[in-house]
Amino acid sequence: MNWSDFFSFRQMDTPVIIQVLFWLGIAVSVIGGLAAIASDAPVLGLTWILVGPLIVRVYCELLIVVFKIHDSLRAIERNKAAPSAAPGP
Repeated sequence: MNWSDFFSFRQMDTPVIIQVLFWLGIAVSVIGGLAAIASDAPVLGLTWILVGPLIVRVYCELLIVVFKIHDSLRAIERNKAAPSAAPGP
């Protein structure tokens, strides 16, 4: 790990954190659903278990899209900065 990139925010570590949050969100959805089933709300619990992970997934994918856009913009910036090797007219 290059610490200067880390402290100047040139390296993005958040996508890894988003993956961890995804799995935590899945665990919370399942545990919450099981708790709802145990407290005599089986329909709510099953809904929580089925829909909760989908909502977590969509939210995490939206966050990841922001970072993919950032990566694409950085690539465009690098390509514009590099001199083109195309022959002139």
